[in-house]
Amino acid sequence: MTEVSAPTRRLDVYLRLTRLNKPIGIFLVLWPMLWALWFAARGLPDPWVLFVFVAGAVLMRSAGCVMNDFADRGIDGHVERTKGRPLATGEISARRALLVFAVLCVLAFALVLTLNGLTIALSVIGVGLAVLYPFTKRATHWPQMFLGAAFGWAVPMAFAAQSGGVPIGAWLLFAATLVWALIYDTFYAMVDRDDDLKIGVKSTAVLWGRYDRAIIGLCQCLHFALLIAVGRAFDMGALYYLGLALAVVVAVYHQWLTRRRDRESCFAAFMQHNYVGGVVFAGIVLDFVFQ
Repeated sequence: MTEVSAPTRRLDVYLRLTRLNKPIGIFLVLWPMLWALWFAARGLPDPWVLFVFVAGAVLMRSAGCVMNDFADRGIDGHVERTKGRPLATGEISARRALLVFAVLCVLAFALVLTLNGLTIALSVIGVGLAVLYPFTKRATHWPQMFLGAAFGWAVPMAFAAQSGGVPIGAWLLFAATLVWALIYDTFYAMVDRDDDLKIGVKSTAVLWGRYDRAIIGLCQCLHFALLIAVGRAFDMGALYYLGLALAVVVAVYHQWLTRRRDRESCFAAFMQHNYVGGVVFAGIVLDFVFQ
């Protein structure tokens, strides 16, 4: 068997620490940000603004993963899904992880400094949310709500960068993004629920218990109602609503898929929210193209 070189091992550790080897989180940050940019620009976003936000999504999602693992370094080893993470196994020190977090944040902030003052000011709140979220699962059963705020903060930032302001439609889209995160991250939390109950970690999956799928269903209804309100706020046409209709079909399928609440199905429902985000974005793009 070929021995793995030290640089390769180090690279693997950093890839797993930042979760760049698992890009689903990047897409879950990217989709609402792309929705926002296309709405703010009426279908033609500024190329530099688009680049800054795509690169920033990758950097800040990676930074958020590092901070999450730092906060959970004493917990992850007791959870089946996370016991192999680098901080839990001791492959990297907490001090080195914080250094990686700082470097990623500095790089992201350097990109934001090329944008307007409102966007820069909003980015400070975004970093605060990224730091706060990983610690909320110790104090509240609603860490999924804080994740939604952290992921969704790209929405008002995108509007600020593209249009210079944050209209009411942007806040409706932020609310829709927050509820969306509450949905998919509860499916994710259902994967770990048995472990979380043993070690005392809080989540909406733990809080809602046997009513989890029913409450998720209500959240799905609220999510699409908010997206309909967004469509009305920005005078969207039939193709936008067709995209929403297709996303509704996927949401209904997720209710059926998770009917037994087994780990594999709940994780699959979480992963497939990438398709939900993509379908909604396709509807936005096509609607602007053919308006």
